[in-house]
Amino acid sequence: MGPLVQRWRNLTIGSGLKLVLVAQAFAAAFLLIADIGGRWSASSFPSDGRDVGPVREGEQVLPYDLRRSVPLLVNPDLMLEVDVPRTIPSRLAFSAFETDEFGPLVLINGQIRPDDAQRFEAYIAGLSEPPRAVALNSPGGIVDEALAIGRLLRAMEFDTLVLPGMICLSSCPYALAGGIERTVSLQGIVGLHQHYYEVPRYLPVYFAVEDIQQNQGRTMVHLIEMGVDPGLMVYSLATPPDEIYVLVEEELMASRLATRLLYLVED
Repeated sequence: MGPLVQRWRNLTIGSGLKLVLVAQAFAAAFLLIADIGGRWSASSFPSDGRDVGPVREGEQVLPYDLRRSVPLLVNPDLMLEVDVPRTIPSRLAFSAFETDEFGPLVLINGQIRPDDAQRFEAYIAGLSEPPRAVALNSPGGIVDEALAIGRLLRAMEFDTLVLPGMICLSSCPYALAGGIERTVSLQGIVGLHQHYYEVPRYLPVYFAVEDIQQNQGRTMVHLIEMGVDPGLMVYSLATPPDEIYVLVEEELMASRLATRLLYLVED
């Protein structure tokens, strides 16, 4: 031990900084490799494109791929008065509709990306007639943006909807939670899974874990503030990122993520 201790004592500030940088480089490489592995397994998970639902209890775990060009739809012709594109935009797109049942309605469609909350707020400000409700059709995306959209929806006192054939997955349910009244069609799909947070690559692993825990805490606080049972997080924490846990009727209502269910009878 003597020579080793002496070697540490003889370190200069410059050589000490070099050791720190080398250690950080190894930590960054470890996180990068782990991150690439996680992204690869999620994005390459096979999707067979089949239509599903209404989902039954015990059959609630489905494959998930954020990049799907065609979402898992249930009878896509049953869209009521809202024309939903068959492809998912790479970031949120907004469109206004006039409906008999819900009045003025805005559709939020696409993946949730940075600055989408600000873009949505600007879109609403530019409308001549404010909507009464917002319909969501999104496979998810950035968690913090979904939380921000949910807070905007609550501040604007909008209702939120998941209509027949629509999906609200991953981070999207946190935007759905922002509605005053939250209507979910049983011909749609609402689902959760483990989050992916943008963590700086240079952070040591223990800092990255701490950051993720703090983000999970913010998500639970958001649900509580929106009047949704934070126990909903159990479904997300227990489901890997390459799968999605679809909430059935009892879970939607018991968690209060849905305050109203929409039953649609086919002709």
